Amino acid sequence: MGFENKNLTPKERYELIGKLIEEIKLRKYSYRTGKAYINVVKRFLKSEMEPRDFLLRYYSDKSRSTMRQAYFALKFFYQNVLHERFDENIPLAKKKEKLPVILSRDEVKRMIYGTKNIKHRLVLMFLYYAGMRLNEVRNIKWEDIDFDRELIHIKVAKGEKERVVFLHPELRKTLEFYGVRDYGYVFISQRGRKYSPKSIQLIVKHAAEREKIKKKVTPHTLRHSFATHLLEGGADIRYIQQLLGHKNLKTTQIYTHVANREIKELAKLL
Repeated sequence: MGFENKNLTPKERYELIGKLIEEIKLRKYSYRTGKAYINVVKRFLKSEMEPRDFLLRYYSDKSRSTMRQAYFALKFFYQNVLHERFDENIPLAKKKEKLPVILSRDEVKRMIYGTKNIKHRLVLMFLYYAGMRLNEVRNIKWEDIDFDRELIHIKVAKGEKERVVFLHPELRKTLEFYGVRDYGYVFISQRGRKYSPKSIQLIVKHAAEREKIKKKVTPHTLRHSFATHLLEGGADIRYIQQLLGHKNLKTTQIYTHVANREIKELAKLL
């Protein structure tokens, strides 16, 4: 007999969520994905509805990505916690391909060098000069930075794909000014903990607002700008793929749509 999402006791719901958390941890899903899946399943169990009705009731007016995430959260729950087939054949809208927001070199440098707090400036520099993701910056340690070989070994990376990127001279100079340590996290809060995602998001937001940049700027915007500026400078796209840690070259090729080196050349034909 299949699972029925009705008349579950609070204890039964609690136990199911506990099993869900275990399965998420075993697969080493990111904190963000895990949290989203847990929230969806909690809401689903509380609704006492069938999956299709639940998605129509709570997610039909949401964005494509939110609807897709809710669907895959339920599918994960059924297959890995309940060990049942998930037979709901719901036509999902394809994920809309959005072109990334790119900052100019001037906008990036204004954000970085207009930031007076040296630790906050370093956050911006790791995001841009090393093309790192928010979570990678949070988890970078002093022992991951090889000053002799001028390399950064990114160990806590998306999909557990470790990679090595260059240590940019500007980043190295600022790290040395800040004060190099032997070990431990580079970014520690006043409470002695590593920076939270929110802290890094606010550092970026405030830097962009201070410089009156009208574009929507997030930590990932600096990573996008890193890749695009390298491409515009003539770097081979396969090297950029390695620096970004992309499994598929197709993911990296989105930057060819926003790099303006060739676009500016076309303008000269008119």
